[in-house]
Amino acid sequence: MTAQSSNQNFRLENLFNVKGKVALITGGGSGIGLMATQALAVNGAKVYITGRTGSKLDRVVELYGRDIPGQIIPITADITDKQAVDQLVQEISQREEYLSILINNAGISSQTQTTEHEDADKLRQSLFEETTDVAEWDRVFRTNVTQLFLTTTAFLPLLQKGSEQERGWSSTVVNISSISGIVKVSQHHFAYNASKAAAIHLTKMLAHEVQSSKLRIRVNNIAPGVFPSEMTAGESDEAQKNVIPKERYEQKVPAARPGKEEDMASTVLFTTTNQYLNGQTVVVDGGYVLAAGSV
Repeated sequence: MTAQSSNQNFRLENLFNVKGKVALITGGGSGIGLMATQALAVNGAKVYITGRTGSKLDRVVELYGRDIPGQIIPITADITDKQAVDQLVQEISQREEYLSILINNAGISSQTQTTEHEDADKLRQSLFEETTDVAEWDRVFRTNVTQLFLTTTAFLPLLQKGSEQERGWSSTVVNISSISGIVKVSQHHFAYNASKAAAIHLTKMLAHEVQSSKLRIRVNNIAPGVFPSEMTAGESDEAQKNVIPKERYEQKVPAARPGKEEDMASTVLFTTTNQYLNGQTVVVDGGYVLAAGSV
């Protein structure tokens, strides 16, 4: 290899090349899912996005799918249902011979609870008696954990075929977890934080078992801090975007601000393209875990 050809390998378009890759992003209609969609499609990937609301997906295509090197293609699906996941696999299989990137982004939050009581009876009331809907724990884990397992395992054959398309490329699964699964504080929502901790451990188990089966598929997860999304900032605006005022986090995060779209986009490109990354949690949080402390 000549020095000049070696230099070419260090060009941004080669280091983070997703041109021509086929991707699927769950929950791609807003928030972090939309950030990931734009990061890949703007750089030449063919991106399928799923969600339960077709109009939201269509809006993404209308707004962000024009005049870009890649494509954004909407498919309405409920990935918390096993049969629906299987149907999604069949639909993608009819359109594509392989899948290069799977980003499991869909997720929900849980009810908040007051944890500051210093009286046992009041703390019991807040944590036990006011937890009126135990089924909420089931819904949160089904969406934030079970669907990661279902979607990842269902797409293994297509992902393996993706690894066979190009020398030096291994298909990748990226689970979007959260720093809420790392910090020791409950942040007033136990079910959500517990589910994200489970998602992080599930990622490690899947990565181990997949490589033990000799499949060339990498499984990692991104643990975001606070980023603008419908979970953190309410309903999306007309551009399918969300805004968090900077001052809300000036005193809570060492970076003195919430995450920007570009922060997440660069993380997505790194995690999907780095062929030496497997079974890892990539924390992008402006230093929140440093301040809050981990388990």
